[in-house]
Amino acid sequence: MTVHFVVGALVVANLPALYRRLGLATVTKAGALLLALGVIGWSLAAAPWQLFAATLPSGAGWAAMGGVAVNEIVSPWFVRRRPAALATAYNGASIGGVVFSPLWVVAIGMLGFQTAATAIGLLMLITIWALAEHLFSGTPQKMGLWPDGDAPEASPAPASPAVEAALPAGLLWRDRRFLTLAAGMAAGLFAQIGMIAHLFSLLVPALGAEPAGLATGLATAAAIAGRTLVGWLMPIGADRRLVACASYAVQITGALAFIAAAGASVPLLILGVVLFGAGIGNATSLPPLIAQVEFAQPDVPRVVALIIAISQGAYAFAPASFGLLLQLSPPGANGIAGAAPGFFAAVALLQVLAIGALLAGRRH
Repeated sequence: MTVHFVVGALVVANLPALYRRLGLATVTKAGALLLALGVIGWSLAAAPWQLFAATLPSGAGWAAMGGVAVNEIVSPWFVRRRPAALATAYNGASIGGVVFSPLWVVAIGMLGFQTAATAIGLLMLITIWALAEHLFSGTPQKMGLWPDGDAPEASPAPASPAVEAALPAGLLWRDRRFLTLAAGMAAGLFAQIGMIAHLFSLLVPALGAEPAGLATGLATAAAIAGRTLVGWLMPIGADRRLVACASYAVQITGALAFIAAAGASVPLLILGVVLFGAGIGNATSLPPLIAQVEFAQPDVPRVVALIIAISQGAYAFAPASFGLLLQLSPPGANGIAGAAPGFFAAVALLQVLAIGALLAGRRH
């Protein structure tokens, strides 16, 4: 999985250049094809080295249809209403997880792993290919339309104050806004991916396997609700860094609820799941929205691609890092399995660091 994420990070960093050379529709079609080949490769692997080989197309294809692609598809069509549009589009990934997780189980049980992987891979390829051909290839300019559904004679209010001209490529890496945004997103997602990777196993001792599975599904539902509320209710002129900080603060409260639960209190564990889950979606959807209001329009695609690539390269190592932490840290005072106070404290600390980075990049 780490190789899968690292390969994806390399692809994400180069997506803006690929879009300029080949176009959004062509790159998305290629991503769908690579992901289908990767999924089938995972199902055919008969030795560990073959799993690593399968991660190359699966990681590349998955990245080509991830957050950068969603932002690139949605952004031309929405300026003022981009927070709501992006929130809705990103929720597709969450809904996909809700639908396809049980669908995979049923399909594998009925058809076998290889046949199920081939069927789902081909279905995905056909669907994305059709969408790319008929929808993603168009832009408002090509179709004689205006963003946000405005009439041509309308004078829409901008999403943010006008930003100066685009930065030269080299200066971006010395820009405080870019560095703090990338650091905040990377720290927040490192904590989230580490938590999500081990959440089920930490809940099982207190809840049991089936309720723990339902609880992790509750985290997904909370993520959809949290992202939707922020996307639709956030005012146009809001300080989006402060909104992101508030979302991380809710997750910190969730981590503290896990610590207070001590692996035994079911109500506190459920509270922790809901609070932490509420911020999961915002960690991916808010940074591109911050980039929208802090950088000149020509810079936004490059900034979004780079912050996502940096974050993905970092959180690729989160599951292993937090797994090691669980192995090395002592259990709670009561010795109950799943208490893991050090684990949840590390999650909270990383979210504090994410807040600090975002606040350091605010305009003064």
